[in-house]
Amino acid sequence: MAGARLGKPGQPPPDAVVAAKAADENFPVALRLLPSVKRRYLMAVYVFARTADDIGDRAPVAERSGLLAELEADVRRLYDGGTPDLVVPEAREMSTAVRGLREAVTRCGIPMQPFLDLIEANRQDQVVTRYQTVDDLFGYCRLSANPVGRIVLHVFNRFSPERAELSDSICTGLQLAEHWQDVAEDCADGRIYLPAADMAQHGCVEQDLSEPHASRRLKELMAFEVSRARALLDAGAPLVGTLSGPARLAVAGYLAGGRAALASIEAADYDVLAATPRPRKVRTLAELTAALVRGR
Repeated sequence: MAGARLGKPGQPPPDAVVAAKAADENFPVALRLLPSVKRRYLMAVYVFARTADDIGDRAPVAERSGLLAELEADVRRLYDGGTPDLVVPEAREMSTAVRGLREAVTRCGIPMQPFLDLIEANRQDQVVTRYQTVDDLFGYCRLSANPVGRIVLHVFNRFSPERAELSDSICTGLQLAEHWQDVAEDCADGRIYLPAADMAQHGCVEQDLSEPHASRRLKELMAFEVSRARALLDAGAPLVGTLSGPARLAVAGYLAGGRAALASIEAADYDVLAATPRPRKVRTLAELTAALVRGR
């Protein structure tokens, strides 16, 4: 999970840095057209997720496990009714990233497990740097991406098991799109999310990911992976049609971001090594409009 270190571990980064990071995402984190209270909740969730990612990616390696454990302890305190001002020898002050979730958790009935899953994804990143099969990678996405979509459904009071399943498909597709954009960056950090079985099938080896440009074999592999991610987005797209109002707008924004990100990889002729493909905002807006009109 890519992310630059933002402020003190376990605490949200400065507002300006958070805003910059949110603006750099493939998807609109909290569209300005959404009601202010929902935007506030979504930004609180984003700050938490970014904080967990920051610890898992950029904190000193020896400190990551302990910091993630502290973050989990704070989440559990939040759900146990612990207060940030509790002063006892064994209690630390609750991290601001977790404290910022209190209103959203209370008013929207967001369960604890999705937040624990996001922390667990960062734990997994500390010990797993390669994925043998796409099913292994999907298992990672169930921790790193799908919980966010489920939280969003709760934020808009639209959660149901059926919608959650569709949301999972969108979120996994969106996560894969990000991985395929960041192949070079992740490889430089020692992580490869491309399934080893897919690489072998297309005649690619890890050395191919360190070259200045993608080889023909790697481009063919990326075209295959882009197609898979797009199929996941399309499979989850009917979720938009089950929603209305702000919820429909928010989910359509995430879907549009994933589709635009994949389009940017195609536009780069699948060369994800020469530069990081980034979607143009006009393409994201066009995909958003299309998703809202079609309801998928």
